[in-house]
Amino acid sequence: MKSRLVALETQVWEALVRGDSAADGALLTDDFLGVYPDGFAGKEAHTGQVSDGPSFAAYDLSDLHLRQISERAGLLSYRAAYQRVDSEVWEVMLITSLWELREGQWRNSFSQDTPLRK
Repeated sequence: MKSRLVALETQVWEALVRGDSAADGALLTDDFLGVYPDGFAGKEAHTGQVSDGPSFAAYDLSDLHLRQISERAGLLSYRAAYQRVDSEVWEVMLITSLWELREGQWRNSFSQDTPLRK
């Protein structure tokens, strides 16, 4: 399960790098909930971050941990280093994403992002 969820999480990041809101949205459940430093967000807010183009220029995912909730759900936690478009500064967050198997498809239903202080 871990390799499958890491591949799916990577697809989300790739969509954000490409500015592909359709690909991003296809990986999220309709009831997606994001918990971010600036508040709660739904699917539209997540896909909206790339409505004007890519959000990120580069990223690196590391220190990946999986907590298998059931055969149909897994909690993926990891460290994400990323560089925003038009920035040379690398930022770091700890992210936890809940992936669920719904109607035969794995979809991200929840994500919490916690910035790391330098």
